[in-house]
Amino acid sequence: MSSKRKQLAIQDYVDGIKANDRTILARAITLIESHANGHLEEAQKVLTEILPFAGESIRVGITGVPGAGKSTLIETLGLHLIEKGHRVAVLAVDPSSSVTGGSILGDKTRMEKLAQNENSFIRPSPSSGALGGVARKTRETILLFEAAGYDIILVETIGVGQSEITVRSMVDCFILLQIAGGGDELQGLKRGVVEIADMIYITKADGDNLQRAEAAKKDFAAAVHYLTSATEGWRTVVATCSSLTGAGIDSVWKNVEDFQRAAQKNGIFSTRRNQQAKDWVHSIVSEYLGDSFRKNPKVLRVLEKLEADVVEGKLPATSAARKLIEAFES
Repeated sequence: MSSKRKQLAIQDYVDGIKANDRTILARAITLIESHANGHLEEAQKVLTEILPFAGESIRVGITGVPGAGKSTLIETLGLHLIEKGHRVAVLAVDPSSSVTGGSILGDKTRMEKLAQNENSFIRPSPSSGALGGVARKTRETILLFEAAGYDIILVETIGVGQSEITVRSMVDCFILLQIAGGGDELQGLKRGVVEIADMIYITKADGDNLQRAEAAKKDFAAAVHYLTSATEGWRTVVATCSSLTGAGIDSVWKNVEDFQRAAQKNGIFSTRRNQQAKDWVHSIVSEYLGDSFRKNPKVLRVLEKLEADVVEGKLPATSAARKLIEAFES
């Protein structure tokens, strides 16, 4: 007896996703992530069919400094939301996984209770590919989850640097987690990340750390006062919470709901979604052109020589780039 899985037709995928068949949903996500020949076209057909059923969720990005307890907070928040009748999907964007090749979310062990709940679905980012590719697949996975009826999508950044900007470009609301340490709380503050955050939560506000967390909240609130809000018509929230005691967890979601209402009222919500869709198109085109350029035989024939000429000071970088483009276009 063969153990090979049955081949699914496009309609099988669509019907399974709409019915929230978890096995078919997982296979659809795997199809989207696949680099195999023919899978890209098949995946795009599935996405086209489910598009009318996507879009009805609130998408929340969550990032934070190492040790801030992102996964613990996401699990606590996710279980809290499920108790309130929501269905929660968790994804992660991890550009570093393309370097290490390792899986993220520790095969879901860091969110064990949430992973076991039938009203949640946790999906790590692909363990290979550049950030652009990971981002594309994350965006498409969001559409699948929405079509399957998940009304809250939490996108966690595992890596650092550009991943925060990338996640900001695919969510409605962005939350930054910070911790209270010993010394100047603002010393390690990354202004670029703070400027794109709609909320800043000081985590682990419990026990002996509660007083330090409250002090850190005041420091961050004072700093944010001098920055332009990430979203027009919304003042960046600075607050504390504890995944251990549950203190402040309900306020996290209350603030997200308040944010959504404010953004919908002033039109920012739909404007941001529309701009993200346009940016998505351009990023896919740029990714495709970049790959085509790097793999072009005519470019590869002259690349090493031109790079050597630039390194040796024989040719300006601009001239080398022009020659490469001419080779690509010839």
